[in-house]
Amino acid sequence: MSASAEIRTTKTSHQKSPGSPPRGVDLPTCPVCADSMIAAESSAFLADNVVSYLWTCDTCGYGFVTNHTVKKKASGC
Repeated sequence: MSASAEIRTTKTSHQKSPGSPPRGVDLPTCPVCADSMIAAESSAFLADNVVSYLWTCDTCGYGFVTNHTVKKKASGC
C-alpha cells in the first residue's frame, strides 16, 4: 500500500499579546474538507531548527506535512 503527502510550509506567530485570540487559531485545517486539525499524527526533527509534522484528517483521511523553523532563543535570557 503506498501513500503520498503534500508538503506545506506554514508561517505562524506564537507571540502572544494581551487580548489576542487563543493559539488554536494557528492550527491548520484540512485543504480537502476544511475540517479543523487538532494534533499532528507525528513529528520529526529534520535539521538544525527544522521540525516536520505529519497531519492526517480524521474526517476524510487526507494527509499532508508541514515544516516549521524553530527560532533559537537569545542567550542570556
